[in-house]
Amino acid sequence: MAHFRIQRCTPLPVGETWRRLTDWSRHGAHVPLSGVTVRPAGPTRVGTVVVVRTGVGRAGFDDPMEVVRWDPPADDTSGGDTPGICRLEKRGSVVLGWAEIEVRPRDGGSEVVWREEARLRGLPRLFDPPTAWSGRLLFGRVVDALIED
Repeated sequence: MAHFRIQRCTPLPVGETWRRLTDWSRHGAHVPLSGVTVRPAGPTRVGTVVVVRTGVGRAGFDDPMEVVRWDPPADDTSGGDTPGICRLEKRGSVVLGWAEIEVRPRDGGSEVVWREEARLRGLPRLFDPPTAWSGRLLFGRVVDALIED
């Protein structure tokens, strides 16, 4: 498994950062050749399935991810925000692994920590370092775009 971590700070409040990062339909706009569907429609919760379709026409694959943990941030009565964390388990035939998105208060704004462990089915471990490097690059750009939009 290729493991990578992305960390970003933003002046946005925790709730707004969380909203932007978990607006799944916006992810497709920032991942090349991809579109996103969510089942069932409506608010995200444990059991929601986010499907990223990557490719052109029939040449492509689905990357379904099930939300297995959904703890959105909440306003804290002491004046701050409590952190939020979401964990997705990759359930596809091509991409396996998991992703966690954590948003926590930091210096009047928020900090994002995106952790992911990914494996492409059939790809030898020899390719874990370049897979981690490309995942860090791609998802780092996605996180940057989502919190800047």
